[in-house]
Formats: sequence, structure tokens, C-alpha cells
Amino acid sequence: QPDDRGLIGDVPVLRVTRRGPEAVHFVQAALEPGAEVLLSLDWERRFDHMQQHSGQHLITAIAEQMFGFKTTSWELGRQRSVIELDTPSMTAEQVEALERSVNEKIRERVPVMVRELAADDPEIETVRSRGLPDDHAGPVRVVDIEGIDSNMCCGTHVSNLSDLQVIKLLGTEKGKKNKINLVFLAGNRVLKSVEQSHSTEKALTSLLKNGPGEHVEAVKRLQSSVKLLQKNNLNLLRDIAVLIARDFKSKPVQSQLFVLHRKEGDSEFMNIIANEIGTEETLLFLTVGDEKEAGLFLLAGPVEAVENLGPRVAELLGGKGAGKRGRFQGKATKMSRRGEVQALLQEFVSHGSPEA
Repeated sequence: QPDDRGLIGDVPVLRVTRRGPEAVHFVQAALEPGAEVLLSLDWERRFDHMQQHSGQHLITAIAEQMFGFKTTSWELGRQRSVIELDTPSMTAEQVEALERSVNEKIRERVPVMVRELAADDPEIETVRSRGLPDDHAGPVRVVDIEGIDSNMCCGTHVSNLSDLQVIKLLGTEKGKKNKINLVFLAGNRVLKSVEQSHSTEKALTSLLKNGPGEHVEAVKRLQSSVKLLQKNNLNLLRDIAVLIARDFKSKPVQSQLFVLHRKEGDSEFMNIIANEIGTEETLLFLTVGDEKEAGLFLLAGPVEAVENLGPRVAELLGGKGAGKRGRFQGKATKMSRRGEVQALLQEFVSHGSPEA
């Protein structure tokens, strides 16, 4: 269970941990030894942890009683909690039955009690436990859910299952070998989840112009439309790339340097142009993406020229790249410096070597 937070006087507590029998507090500023201070607990955080932890005890106990599934570990997360169960699978019907049973216990307002036993008390052997820490000192703390569970535990808990309000099992996820993870929410987290889901539902209703029951089908239709548009867009880009290359090759006198930027292009677009033009004699500098920020680049041309210029082009564009057989391509973060690259390449084709 995560530690408590709050204030010691007006000094924030950043972390609390245990060192043997002592609770060690890490604070933002030094405190005066012996001073009388008021402790202020972050109750919202504490109560949330109480609800999730007591909820875990209840789910663990009922899962073992109903199906024989033992809990091997659990995690109290910031948004959801997970119980690792020693079973390779759990059906949707079992999850539903377990959720129904734990919420029945909440409605029955079963008391939750904390008691302390001496370390040598034989009753400890009858209590569910994962064992004591090596540095444990003092009595052993046991949390009882009346008539349901008795568990060795040092965490904070509610005093009655009714304080849990409700438990929602969100289903299972694949866990370690021959184990599954059962995901759950308890108490206020359920209410927050419902509120968030409702807000999302309202937003989707407004965007999709239909009721919640039709949201899934509407999104599926949109996805199909987007895939078709993307396919058509790629085909058009390929056609444009071929036309650009043919237009260049149709000119009576071809320049030794060909420079082109297209915002909506991609790597395939650049490579098609390079393939169509041919790079035995022409040096090509092609870029796609944002004109001033990040994008992709391709330098193609005579092998020796590309090997020499490629790393310098990548450096100027604030990017990284790699190349072979007359092509050097990569990602750039400073597309605004394309003009500097073009000047470098122009110097090369004019004089046979770039300026230092």
C-alpha cells in the first residue's frame, strides 16, 4: 500500500517508509527537535487507499471461497488496482459472479476489525498471511472481515464494508505463467470512473451526432473511411512522385542538383522520385514534413558524393541518418535550415567540393 502524505506543522511530508518498528518521514524542510506540531493527514489519499486495500481483502477472500483461486500478489495503483490470482484463466461468468458476491457483502454492512496478536500466539498460524518481514518487531497486526476473512496486514482499512460503497471488476489481463491479473476499482474510484466515462460519452455523442448505443458502429465507419482516404492519398502521392520525376527528366537540360520539399510526403514518396530520376549524375535533396520543424530527408546521387555529404546534411538539419549505395536518409529536427543544405550542395556541384 502506498504511504500517507500530509503536513507536519506547515512542512509537507514527501514520503514515509518503515525502518524496523519506526516510521521514517522524509520532509521538505528541517524540523526543530522537540517542537510541538500539528499533523495534518491527506485524508482523500488515505481514504482512497483504505477503500482499495479493504476491497482487495474482500475480493481475495471471496475468490478463494468461490473458486479456490488464491491471491499471490496485488498492486494498489494510482488509477486502478490489480490482484494476481493463481489460476491460468477466469471466465467472464466467474468474474460476474465474484463481483455480484462482493457487492452483496458490502450491502450486508459487514464489520471490519483490527486486532494485535503476540508474535508467539498460536492463532497466527490460522491467519492468512504471506509471512512477516525479516525486520518485524512488536505485535502482529491482523485485519478481520467478520465471518469472511482473517488476514495479517499492516495497511489502513475501513471499519465496515459499507464504506467501500461499491466494487467494480474490470475483467482480467494476462499475467505471469499460469496466472491472471484481476483488475478492480473500489469506492470513490468507481464514481470517478463513471463520471469520466459519462463525460467521454457526451463528447462522443456531440462529435458523432448519434446516441451512445451507436458510437461503436459510427467509429467503425469512420475508421473505414479514413483507411480508404489514406490508401487513395498514398496512390495520389505515388502518382505525383512519378510525374515530378518525369517532368524533371523531360527538360532539355537537366540540372545537376534537384531540390524538393513536400509537406504531406513520406519516405516512399521521396524514394519513388529518386528511383524515377536515377541518381548516377544528378544529386537529389528531398524533404517531407513540417517546413520549419521536424521531418524526413533523403540525399541521393553519386555514391562518393552522398557518402561525403550525407553526414553533413544530417548535422545541418539537426537530425540523424544512415545510407548505402548512393542514398542517405533520416529524420531531421531543424527543417528551417534546408536553405543552408541547398547552398552546401550547390557549392559541391559547382566546384566539385563543398566549402569547409
